[in-house]
Amino acid sequence: MYKKQFMKRDIFKFKRFSNKGYALFRVLGREVVIGVLSVATLSAAPASTISEQTWRADNGGEDGIREVELDGVTVAGSRAPLALGQAARMVSVLSSEDIQAAPVQSVNDLLKYAVGVDVRQRGAMGAQTDIGIRGGTSDQMAILLNGVNITDPQTGHNSLDIPVELSEIIRIEIIEGPASRIFGTSALTGAINIVTHEKPNNLKAQNINIDARIEGGSFGFLAAGAAVKAKKAGFNNSVSGSWQHSDGFQRSKGGALNSDYTTSKAFYQGSFTNRSIDISWHAGISNKNWGSNVFYGLGSDTQFEHTRKWFTAVQGENCRGWFKIHPQLYWQRNDDRFEYIRNEESRVPFNHHRTDIFGAQLNSYFNSQLGRTAFGAELRNENVKSTTLGERLDEPYTISGASRSLTKGLSRSTFSFHLEHNILLRNFTLSAGFILSKNTWNKRHYGFYPGIDASYRVSNNWKMFASWNKALRLPSFTELYYNTGGHVPNPNLAPEELSALEVGTKYATPALSASLSLYHHRYRNMIDWIADSLNDRRIWKSVNHTKVRVVGIEANTTLNFGQIWKSQNVIKNFSIGYSYIHQDKHEQPWIVTESKMEYLRHKIVAQLNLHILGFGHNKNAMSVDMNLKYRFQKRNGFYTDNDGNTHNYSPYGLVDARITLSHHVLSASLEAMNLFNHRSYVDYGNVSQPGTWIIGGINIRI
Repeated sequence: MYKKQFMKRDIFKFKRFSNKGYALFRVLGREVVIGVLSVATLSAAPASTISEQTWRADNGGEDGIREVELDGVTVAGSRAPLALGQAARMVSVLSSEDIQAAPVQSVNDLLKYAVGVDVRQRGAMGAQTDIGIRGGTSDQMAILLNGVNITDPQTGHNSLDIPVELSEIIRIEIIEGPASRIFGTSALTGAINIVTHEKPNNLKAQNINIDARIEGGSFGFLAAGAAVKAKKAGFNNSVSGSWQHSDGFQRSKGGALNSDYTTSKAFYQGSFTNRSIDISWHAGISNKNWGSNVFYGLGSDTQFEHTRKWFTAVQGENCRGWFKIHPQLYWQRNDDRFEYIRNEESRVPFNHHRTDIFGAQLNSYFNSQLGRTAFGAELRNENVKSTTLGERLDEPYTISGASRSLTKGLSRSTFSFHLEHNILLRNFTLSAGFILSKNTWNKRHYGFYPGIDASYRVSNNWKMFASWNKALRLPSFTELYYNTGGHVPNPNLAPEELSALEVGTKYATPALSASLSLYHHRYRNMIDWIADSLNDRRIWKSVNHTKVRVVGIEANTTLNFGQIWKSQNVIKNFSIGYSYIHQDKHEQPWIVTESKMEYLRHKIVAQLNLHILGFGHNKNAMSVDMNLKYRFQKRNGFYTDNDGNTHNYSPYGLVDARITLSHHVLSASLEAMNLFNHRSYVDYGNVSQPGTWIIGGINIRI
C-alpha cells in the first residue's frame, strides 16, 4: 500500500507523451515538475518524487539521455509538452493514494490541506464551499474536469459542483498564480484540475472490476456509491454513481432543519487508443440540495438552494506525425434555484437561473531547430436565462417545475488565440507566450496577456525558477446584474487584471524534499462596491475601482522516514507547509468600499502518516494505517453579527484523523473531523461550523 519514492538521478527525455488525452496539462501541452505528495502540503514536486508510476527506459537517445515513458501520468504545464525535468512552472499534484488516505468526504474538504488554497465552508462535507488561490476569490480561479473548463460563469459559489466521487479521482493538479495564457479567461489567480480514472485498475482476466462502498456517521450522515470499470480492445469504460445525505448539525430558530443536505451523482467516461489516435469522452450529472442557513442575509435562517449540473465533453489527439493536433468540444448546463425562506415562495419569490456553456478548443504544436512551438484558438459561449440576471428577454422562458418564468438573460462569447515558444537547453528552460482575448459582451478590443517562465537546474536535486505572467478574469453574471436593496449593479464592468512575479527554489532527495516561493501580485480593475462617504444615504455601486498589491510566501517540507530511518516501518512520512499573505488595497478618502479583504494571512498545514500494523502475505495481506492532519488558519478581515457587533476573524486550529484497515478485496475506515470538538471557529461570519464529525465505512472491490 505504501510505496517508497523513486529518485531520478538522470535527465529524462520523453519519446512519447502518454496516451491519456484528458490529463489537464496534456490538453494544454505543457510539461511540469510533478510528484506524489502528502495532502498536507500539496507542494510542487520535483520529478524525483514520482512514486506510483511504471517506468520504461532504454539507453538510446541523443546525447546519451535516456528515454522513458510514464504509465498513467502526463506531465505538462504549458501549451507545448516539454521533456521531464525541464519545466519552469511549479504545479502541485495530489495522488489517488493520498486522496483515499485523507479524512475527507469531498474534493472541497480535501483542498483545505493545500497550503496555497483558501477553503471557506458554509456547510459540512463540501455541501457549501468557496475556494480561492493565493488570496483570490472563488470567482477568480478556473476549475477543470479532465482538462475541460467547467467554471460556472453565474457565480464561483457553484464551480465545484462536480459529478465525481473521491474514489474515482486519480489525481488533483493545482497551478498557483495567473495562468490565462494556459487556461483561458477564468484563471486569474490559478486553476484546479480534477483527473478521474481513465482505465480499470488491477483488472482480472475478464477485464472488469466493481467497487462499492457504504458509510454512516454523525448528524444522520449516510452515503453509498458504486463504480464499474471495463477494458477491451483499446476501449476503456467506467460508470459510477453515489448518494449522500446528512440532517445537518443545527436547526433554525423555529426548529426546522437549516444545514441539511442531499447529493446524488452519476458519471460515465470512456476512451479509445491505438497507434494512430487517442480519443476520450465523459458525461455526468450532479444534484445538490442544501440548507443555506444565513449565508445570503440575516433576514432568514432557513435559506435553501438546489443546483443541478450536466457535463459532457470529447477530445482527442493524433499519435503519429510531426505536427500534433488536439481538439476539444464540451457542453455544460447549470440549473440553480434559491429560496430565501425555505418552501415559502408566497413570502419571497424563488430565484431561478439556467446557464448553458459551449466550448470548442484547438491546440497544436511542433518541433523545429529553434525549440518547440504551440499555437491554437478557443471559442467559449456562455448563456444565462434568469429571473434576476441579465437584460430583458423578448419572450419569457419557462422551466419545468418552476413557478416563475425566466424573463432576463445574456449571451456572451469569448474568442481567444494563443502562441507559445519554448527554448530548451541542458540545464535551462525558457517558456514564453501570450493569449489574445476578445469578448462580445463588452466594447473592448482584443486584450493581450503575455507570460514568461524560466528555470535553471543547479544540480539533479536543486532547481531555481522565476516567472512573470499577466491574466484577466471576466465578471460573473451575478456581479454584472444582481440587484439587492441599496446596491446598483453595473452591466458595463471591465475584466479584472493581474500581473504577477514569482521566484523560488526547490530541493529533493529520497529522504527530503523542500520548496520555497515568493510572489508579488498587482491587481487592477478589481470589482468592488463603492459609495460616496459624504452622502448620508449611501447607494452602493458596482465598479472596476480597487487596486490591490499582494506579497506572499509559501514554504513546504516533506520528510520520508522510510529513507531516513530504514530500520523502522511505522512512521511513513511527515509534511508541513506554511503560507503568508499580505494585501494592500489602494484607498481614496472620499470613497467607501465594501470589500473586507477577507483573505488568509497565515496558514499552516501538517500531516503525519503511520503504518500501525501489517500481517499476512500476498492476497491475504492486511494492514492498518493512520493519517493525522493539522490545519491552522488566521484570516484577515471582520464580520458583523446578528446584533450589529463587529468581530475580527479569530485564528483556529483543527485536527482530523483517519484509520484504515486494508485488504485487496475489503477495506474499512474510521475517520474523525475536528477531532477535539472545536466549535467556536467560522470561515464566514455568522455561519457556524460543526463540532466533531465521525464517519465509518466499508469498501468492497471485486
